[in-house]
Amino acid sequence: MGTGIAGNLLRAGHVLRVFNRTRRRAQPLADMGARIADTPAAAAAGADAVFSMVGDDAASDAMWRGSDGALAITPKPGALAIECSTLSHDWVLDLSTQARAAGYDYLDCPVTGLPEVAAAGNLVLFLGGKETTIAAAQPLLDVISADQMHFGPVGAGTAYKLIVNLMGSVQIAAAAEGLLVAERAGLDLKLVARALASGGCGSPQVARTAALMVVGSHATDITFSARWRLKDSDYGMRLARKMALNPPIGQITVDAFQEVVDAGFADQSETKVIDTLRARLTLENID
Repeated sequence: MGTGIAGNLLRAGHVLRVFNRTRRRAQPLADMGARIADTPAAAAAGADAVFSMVGDDAASDAMWRGSDGALAITPKPGALAIECSTLSHDWVLDLSTQARAAGYDYLDCPVTGLPEVAAAGNLVLFLGGKETTIAAAQPLLDVISADQMHFGPVGAGTAYKLIVNLMGSVQIAAAAEGLLVAERAGLDLKLVARALASGGCGSPQVARTAALMVVGSHATDITFSARWRLKDSDYGMRLARKMALNPPIGQITVDAFQEVVDAGFADQSETKVIDTLRARLTLENID
C-alpha cells in the first residue's frame, strides 16, 4: 500500500525520501527516482510532509517515536504528519498529541482499497483533522485518492476505518459459514459464490473473498493476511469497548480469526478462516 502511495507521489513530480525496515522493498521506488533513507528521521528531515503506512501500533510507534523516528528531528515549519495506517484509536490520539508537540500538523488519514487501487491512485481516504490541515495536504491527497471523506477531528477517520473493517471481518466469516453449509448441501460452490456476489447479501468484501475461498489458494493468493485481519478486528473491538459496547458478533469474529492465527496460518490469506471453521464445526458435530 505504501509503495502504491509513494509511486503516485513520484509520478506527480514530488521529491521523495523513503524508508522501509526491509530495505529491498523500497528498491522499486528508488528505481523510480526516490532516495532510500537509512532511518525514518533521515527520511523526514526537511520534508514538507511525512506519510506513514505500516502494519500496526508497534510499527507506527517505531516509525515516529523510535530513537531514529520522525519525531526525533525538528520538522520544517508547517510540516504535515499524515498517518495512513490502520491503527488503534487510542494510539492515534496519543500519536497526534506527540506529533503536534514535536511541531507537526497531524492528519488522521486511514485508507481503503487493495494494493492495486493504491497503485492506481484511487484510494478512498477517511480523514480526521482540522479543515486547515486537510487544505494544506490537499495537493498531495488528490494524487493518491479518488475520494475523501472528512469524519471530524483527529481520531474520527480511524474510528470509521475500524468500524468498517470489523464489519468486513464479520462478512468474511459469515460468507465462510454460508459456503460450508452450501458445501454440505452439495451445491456448486462456484455458483454459490457468484450468487452471493450478486444477491442481497453481496458486498465487495463478500464477492472478493467468497470466490477466493472456493478456489482455496490461501497460501499463495494473499491479498490480506489473517494476521492483519485479526489485528484490524481486535482494534475495532477495542474501539467498541471504549464506547462502552461489547458487540457479540464482533467478538465471535475476532475469535474465528484468532483461531486461524493460533493454528499457524497467520501469514496465509484471511480466507483461510473457512478451513479452520470447517475443522471446528466438524468436530463440534462429532461431539
